[in-house]
Amino acid sequence: MPPRLAWRAAELVEIAGESATARTLCFRVPGWPGHLPGQHVDVRLTADDGYTAQRSYSLAGPADGDLVELTVENFPDGEVSPYLTEVIEVGDQVEVRGPVGGWFVWRPESKAPVLLVAGGSGIVPLMAMIRARRQAGSRVPFRLIYSLRDQDRRFYAEELRRPDPGLDVTYLYTRSAPAGASRPPGRLLLDDLAEGGWPANFEPDCYVCGPTGFVEAAADLLVALGHAPERIRTERFGPTGGS
Repeated sequence: MPPRLAWRAAELVEIAGESATARTLCFRVPGWPGHLPGQHVDVRLTADDGYTAQRSYSLAGPADGDLVELTVENFPDGEVSPYLTEVIEVGDQVEVRGPVGGWFVWRPESKAPVLLVAGGSGIVPLMAMIRARRQAGSRVPFRLIYSLRDQDRRFYAEELRRPDPGLDVTYLYTRSAPAGASRPPGRLLLDDLAEGGWPANFEPDCYVCGPTGFVEAAADLLVALGHAPERIRTERFGPTGGS
């Protein structure tokens, strides 16, 4: 049996805004063992009266010593995200446990082309893969299809706007598309994956992350396009979970 993961103290050292409802938090976690892009951590809060609440959040960046980066979207009815997005300040501490997960990960030594399909805040673990690729100097080509309600909800907007050889980004909007968008608002369709993704005969590794309905629909569309099910890795979340 693998050893049980221990809770570790995590001190917040930096905060950055991502959207009106989300921000990125960088914690210093002494003794952090490192992680792979695509893994996640459990975050635990403890109130003065001893009450605890915990949620899982995807890691937003590759391993970087004892630093752990999370991007958290505020779910107003949640127990953890409102604190992380509205209350916590630099110098405050929480507890983290991880890294967790070994299937939904990308390894820099992989040579297969990569297709990333994100729904909303499902971009977070996929961004960790993009950053890990850049960090490793990998020349594996990546394509990202990022579906979200409107442009104001984009995470990592400035970073994804910068030139990154070998990374192609396609934005899809479901509620309101910005002026000049090549596609009207709407849900992810077969043509979106056919045009923005890789042909199935390229045998890409496909990673899909987002709300459950989005993930199931995207995975079905990829199979319909001929992608091998064993090459489609999915990660899903609900309104009380993390991403």
